[in-house]
Amino acid sequence: TYYTPDYQVKDTDILAAFRMTPQPGVPAEEAGAAVAAESSTGTWTTVWTDGLTSLDRYKGRCYDIEPLGEDDQYIAYIAYPLDLFEEGSVTNLFTSIVGNVFGFKALRALRLEDLRIPPAYVKTFQGPPHGIQVERDKLNKYGRGLLGCTIKPKLGLSAKNYGRAVYECLRGGLDFTKDDENVNSQPFMRWRDRFLFVAEAIYKSQSETGEVKGHYLNATAGTCEEMMERGQFAKDLGVPIVMHDYITGGFTANTS
Repeated sequence: TYYTPDYQVKDTDILAAFRMTPQPGVPAEEAGAAVAAESSTGTWTTVWTDGLTSLDRYKGRCYDIEPLGEDDQYIAYIAYPLDLFEEGSVTNLFTSIVGNVFGFKALRALRLEDLRIPPAYVKTFQGPPHGIQVERDKLNKYGRGLLGCTIKPKLGLSAKNYGRAVYECLRGGLDFTKDDENVNSQPFMRWRDRFLFVAEAIYKSQSETGEVKGHYLNATAGTCEEMMERGQFAKDLGVPIVMHDYITGGFTANTS
């Protein structure tokens, strides 16, 4: 029942395109239905609690299968109703679509090739508070590109020498400098010391040039609580920019 070629896709559906290779002897339609089931309401057997809800309303549907030129490879197109996903949660979205389904035994190989997220779901995310225009307003820089660099060597400098490098770059004409993603709070340079020396470099270069300067202070940490503490400390220092590595920090930490 999860393979429904007559299904009419809705504007609010989340659409996924999976490249799949079924196990030998498994029809493509069965494999596509298995992907739709495992990534939505299905399980390996029938349970009595299925009758306590409307599976037909909430299930994912494999509505099309397209064979590829390579042997036994297909694109399975699957539509998911919006109510399957928590609003504003990339974590929940990916748990369903790129979660347990990749360990499904009916498939020899599976890859998510494309994903269409409708505006109705996108609007449940707060998103960035502002764009490039507000960044220009904060730095008071208009009519040209913003010029910056990442401090090198990215690892091994003391906090004092790191701050000195920031100052020399900003004093020399750059609009901003940046922590490398690897720079967190290592023994040779704890984060609080780095923040203090960088803030000093920013304010000193500003007073000498008469321009607004900035530095991307990396607030990424091992826990969300620690990350928020570092961000608050940067805010208390009055610096205009902080950064967070959303890939390694994770989607939940990023939206926090």
